[in-house]
Amino acid sequence: MKANAMQTELIEYLSTFVTPERLTLFKKVLKNRTSYFTVVLEDIYQSQNASAVLRTCDCFGIQNVNVIENRNTFDVNKEVALGSSKWLTIRKFTEGRNNSLQAVKTLKKEGFRIVATSPHTNDTLLDNFDIEKGKAAFVFGSELPGISETILNEADEYLKIPMFGFTESFNISVSAAIILHHLTHKLHQNETIDWRLSPEEKEEISLQWLRNTVKRSDLLEQLFAKQRNQPGKI
Repeated sequence: MKANAMQTELIEYLSTFVTPERLTLFKKVLKNRTSYFTVVLEDIYQSQNASAVLRTCDCFGIQNVNVIENRNTFDVNKEVALGSSKWLTIRKFTEGRNNSLQAVKTLKKEGFRIVATSPHTNDTLLDNFDIEKGKAAFVFGSELPGISETILNEADEYLKIPMFGFTESFNISVSAAIILHHLTHKLHQNETIDWRLSPEEKEEISLQWLRNTVKRSDLLEQLFAKQRNQPGKI
């Protein structure tokens, strides 16, 4: 039997350990989840900032977050994130000598345009950003140094939030909130972009959420596997 059929059966099995209300909520949230946009956090120093961005991603339906660790280790501040990290798919780039470059190459290979959220000679104001040009990975850099030269050199586009005060930049978590609110609102109103998750993506995420929800799901999966291999079981 195909692997995806087994995954479907496992989802059905683990779903029996979750309340109907929670399953209904899963379906409701998945309906508005997207992988058309993704967020990249490059070498964030303060855990509360990174955690606030995770919370923002969950609130606006951004499923995938990419974390680059060069000098700083990514830590989740539970009091700020409020559990949002367990609903997101977080991928880390940590093992190379230039993790920023590796992340860029990986994301471009997956069809994303790299969008540096930093003022630049050729930047685009947020209101003018074209969401119809294709999938976009929005990169947010470390608090003081900002986005690295590697990202700036490899970026396909540069995004700027219009500001009218003396201060030249927003806090990273504020920047992420403004950008994601504005662009996900435009995305949900767009009738030509197929921005929703595919059935395969929904199934993979459903399994992830069930594993994070059901107590001792690892032991239950072992039991499921044993029962599944016995005639007349499951």
